[in-house]
Amino acid sequence: MTTRPLGRSGLSVSPLCFGGNVFGWTANEAESFRLLDRFVEAGFNFIDTADVYSVWAPGHQGGESETVLGNWFARSGKRDQVVIATKVGMEMAPGRKGLKPDYIRRSVEDSLRRLRTDRIDLYQSHKDDPDTPLEDTLGAYDALIREGKVRAIGASNYEAPRLKAALEASARHGLPRYESLQPHYNLLERAGYEAELERLCEAEGLGVINYFSLAAGFLTGKYRSEADLGQSPRGGGLKKYLNPKGQAVLKALDAVAAKHGAKPGQIALAWLMARPSITAPIASATRLEQLEEMIAATRLTLDAGDIEALNAASA
Repeated sequence: MTTRPLGRSGLSVSPLCFGGNVFGWTANEAESFRLLDRFVEAGFNFIDTADVYSVWAPGHQGGESETVLGNWFARSGKRDQVVIATKVGMEMAPGRKGLKPDYIRRSVEDSLRRLRTDRIDLYQSHKDDPDTPLEDTLGAYDALIREGKVRAIGASNYEAPRLKAALEASARHGLPRYESLQPHYNLLERAGYEAELERLCEAEGLGVINYFSLAAGFLTGKYRSEADLGQSPRGGGLKKYLNPKGQAVLKALDAVAAKHGAKPGQIALAWLMARPSITAPIASATRLEQLEEMIAATRLTLDAGDIEALNAASA
């Protein structure tokens, strides 16, 4: 497996990141273990989760994904084979959110306990907290890095002006900087990243690990009409893509997939991995056959014509 540097963090990661939002939610613990075993067996090492996963599910309180991962580390002994990324800041419960130093301190201890590990490789601010000075948040991360509890930090869902301000604050105060960005980015959601964030990340040498790489499954081609939306818990949120642009993107994916003997979702991932600014797209799977398709996508090489056809359809 050829790895890629994650910004200037010193971490080297596989070109595809497993999205852990499904662990303990749409994939139970036994299924999650099988998926994780296969992912690492295939040579991949990058897994992303968050403390808040999966607080949205009935009966859940958050921490379910981290707990499943921690149980897998304990059972498999594979902690040292994995770069684990998690996040802090989204609302876990009333009064439990944000990026104030005392909250980060409590949250990292909770994540370490659930993950059953002594360090987090990439600790990410899940979203910006405008009510907390950037240097306060970065100072809290500095302390955790000095203690060996965190190796590097990243930002998720930041807009370009705030990410730039955070990088400037790090330089000004001699504090650790965000080494990665986790934006919402895929063939159907391009403008938010490409307008400003992409140039900033390239100029500053940040790694980029985008989420919703398959547009919550729409880019697999599974959802082509309203009748298809009931196929999964996430289907209801995909109606917004059943428009001329969505259909044009699926048509382009179908054409490129036919040329390569692949599936539309694999082409959507290959398009992301071919973009120079992207370090590793994040994608989830709940079944082994889905995971095998994701793994196979890393072996696809799109030519300039393929990329131009997809760019044109998704512009």
